[in-house]
Amino acid sequence: MSQHGKSYRNARAQIDREKLYSPVEAIRLLKGFDGKKFDETVEVHFRLGLNVRHADEQLRGTLMLPHGTGKEARVVVFAEGDKAREAQEAGADVVGSADLAKRVEEGFTDFDVAIATPDQMGNVGKLGRILGPRGLMPNPKTGTVTMDVSKAVRDAKAGKLEYRTDRGACVHVSIGKKSFDERQLVENYAALLDEIVRAKPAAAKGRYIRQITLASTMGPGIHVDPARIRGIVEELEEQTQAVSA
Repeated sequence: MSQHGKSYRNARAQIDREKLYSPVEAIRLLKGFDGKKFDETVEVHFRLGLNVRHADEQLRGTLMLPHGTGKEARVVVFAEGDKAREAQEAGADVVGSADLAKRVEEGFTDFDVAIATPDQMGNVGKLGRILGPRGLMPNPKTGTVTMDVSKAVRDAKAGKLEYRTDRGACVHVSIGKKSFDERQLVENYAALLDEIVRAKPAAAKGRYIRQITLASTMGPGIHVDPARIRGIVEELEEQTQAVSA
């Protein structure tokens, strides 16, 4: 069994495993942990009360966080002709057609977002076994199969995120970097939570958000109160005013 390092053990010792922290408390606690040699990503993990075997209880969508994720996405675009030129001018990292599909089949997956024009789905469709498990398959529902490739590329570069339930009805989303200040992380968390609540499938039954865990890349998980879905930014403002008073 692998052993956790000293900084992980010290961080874990600061967490009350029986407590459900408010979002502000959890973010403040996480930011207080000893830093690593790199800027860790801050992640939120939701366990939802959905039966994802039913199509009408699956969750999938996109959102733009108020302060981005702190990482510029590497974007590939499947397009030809004028649309390929539009993608390049918008800042796409790699643009191609059948040649790009061949590269992916040969093992090229060093990108975060794949975008395709509708006429390219013949090339892209055969890549499902490679792109699907990585969450990279272009999809009209998330705006990654589109004729407006320039907007799709700009949105991806600006930090547009895709979220979806996995087989265990969990959703995993990054909300920034540990170097972000408290307000940036709190506002990003609140925006993400609002989106998850808004996107609740109509067919969902029972308790929707079962568990929320906040963690950095190499840090321990902090359990956040799933009932705290309103007034999150206001809580931070109240605490900030109380400290300065």
